[in-house]
Amino acid sequence: MGAGPGAVEGVVMKVLVTGNQGYVGPVLGRHLRRVFPDAELVGFDTGYFALCTTNASVSPERVYDAQRHGDARDIDASALAGVDAVVALAAISNDPMGAAYEAVTDAVNCGAVVRLAELAAAARVKHFVFASSCSVYGFAPGAARRESDPLNPQTAYARSKIETERALAAMDLRGMTTTCLRFATACGMSERLRLDLVLNDFVASAVASRKITVLSDGSPWRPLIDVADMARAVEWAITRPAETGGPLLKVNVGADAWNYQVRELAHAVAEAVPGCEVGINPDALPDTRSYKVDFSLYRELAPAHQPEMTLERSIARLRAGLEGMGFADAEFRASPYMRLKMLAAHRSAGRLDGDLRWTRAAFED
Repeated sequence: MGAGPGAVEGVVMKVLVTGNQGYVGPVLGRHLRRVFPDAELVGFDTGYFALCTTNASVSPERVYDAQRHGDARDIDASALAGVDAVVALAAISNDPMGAAYEAVTDAVNCGAVVRLAELAAAARVKHFVFASSCSVYGFAPGAARRESDPLNPQTAYARSKIETERALAAMDLRGMTTTCLRFATACGMSERLRLDLVLNDFVASAVASRKITVLSDGSPWRPLIDVADMARAVEWAITRPAETGGPLLKVNVGADAWNYQVRELAHAVAEAVPGCEVGINPDALPDTRSYKVDFSLYRELAPAHQPEMTLERSIARLRAGLEGMGFADAEFRASPYMRLKMLAAHRSAGRLDGDLRWTRAAFED
């Protein structure tokens, strides 16, 4: 594979990405391969969503040098041999799944990540990157929240991110530069697309039925970030000098211009898809998750890795990706594109147990 524009030739490092077969992993893998063509990229994933590819003509893992299969809760020291940077993406990755599997969410999102960090520190890994979330701010009316502001988590998912950040701060990291990337709400096209994300849901609704239904009154605030810009942030974090932000850094990742009210997102999608209508429920109960985020620290520390996508481009890419795969499922909220539904399908078939571990049946299909 040839080096693309912006590639850093001759940078030889080994990068371990856990959870690489999820939504972010395919985009991150392509980005790291393009920027660091000589790097050794290793994926580690249990495979819950490995078959949930969207409009992909080849395996997204083609850009990884090796793909290891295993549960993040069981990863051992051998996975860290020779590794220079770890990117911890593996997680029970949204609020509905967190509500359905609260104990598992804590074990995977916190316990497994802390254990991985301990193994990485012992192996003298240079950089550790934890995919945290701006959802830690929860319900935060008023001014945009900075990293030093109080946290107000509303869900098991958000609480798990806070617990992990605190555990990392209390750990002896043995000189390992550690970065907690508090990502804004993800959006955008991926080879393993999720439609249980607000912008992605709206675009899917517009493409499938030419109608967007906003379940709230549309007033809640959400900061968003395209998955392509998430990959750029990870690139920065795995090369960040400790002097830039300190040996342990918590930083909001996104852009101030990407703070939107939900109704603004719905209308932006409707403008991009001709004939689309927007329905808003003015009588809905208040949403307990509403927050604006201040991204000035990230802007200061990572000027060369600022988000490049616009809302319009993200919508256009999503629309093109969905239309390219002939997407027309108006009932997609019951489909495997919703991560909780995919887990439910595995559970129903007996492939996963209540702790979301593979059963014997998973190996007999």
